[in-house]
Amino acid sequence: MIQDIAPHTYDPVFRRKKPEDRDYLLHYEYNKVMLLKSGRGSVIPTFGELGAEGDFSAQAEYLFSIDDRAYYCVTDMKVPEFGGFYMEPLTVFRNFEPLHQAFAGITGSQLYRWMQSRRFCGGCGAKTEPSLKERALVCPSCGQTEYPKISPAVIVAITNGDKLLMSRYARGAYRNYALIAGFVEIGETFEDCVRREVMEEVGLRVKNIRYYKSQPWAFSDTEMVGFTAELDGDDTICLEEEELCEAGWFTRDEIVEYGPYISVGHEMMKAFKDGKI
Repeated sequence: MIQDIAPHTYDPVFRRKKPEDRDYLLHYEYNKVMLLKSGRGSVIPTFGELGAEGDFSAQAEYLFSIDDRAYYCVTDMKVPEFGGFYMEPLTVFRNFEPLHQAFAGITGSQLYRWMQSRRFCGGCGAKTEPSLKERALVCPSCGQTEYPKISPAVIVAITNGDKLLMSRYARGAYRNYALIAGFVEIGETFEDCVRREVMEEVGLRVKNIRYYKSQPWAFSDTEMVGFTAELDGDDTICLEEEELCEAGWFTRDEIVEYGPYISVGHEMMKAFKDGKI
């Protein structure tokens, strides 16, 4: 999965420090990220590689580190017209190499979206400021503190004997088959969310719900929690057409492999195909 970057080590501990030339600069504009064309292909640029374009250290917000290299977000800058810098849609990180850089780029975008959407206090409307002691945005007027947005969601591999339930979304750019998934509601357990989402989207009941794995999924600001479950009763699908355009039961031989396996959903689909679940 995209967060499985070993032997590299991701360190999310908050720090207040200035960037060095060898540290990475992440610049986002809505759903795009700035990359640099080099002899190694497209890469996330360092502060040193942008040195001739100006000093961005004063406005750089520390995000996290991977190994001993820090990653910073710089929002207020113009993409240089020369030198190989360009903007690319965030979907590039679905197939980006090396994997630890893909994880860094998409994880940084989640923090960028949070910082952009919380520039002003939701309580009094004053402009927020970065906290000096933790990863948070603080209102200097009323003291309200905003922490990064993380939306919990579930995804479930539902089996019916030697078949797996797969579906396709009715909306959005992603057109491949996927597993049933949805966001957790207030006051709901993960297991209750699995039961509700399955009933809402395909009209089925499930049993023997078991935890599989979890993963941070920054493409949708989500902490995705994976489960397996078994069909309980009638296998007739009643499709929620506003959410899904198709759903069906597939044998292991009918499941088409398409990588890379960066999501917990794809990993569970492959695990079923390989006879592991």
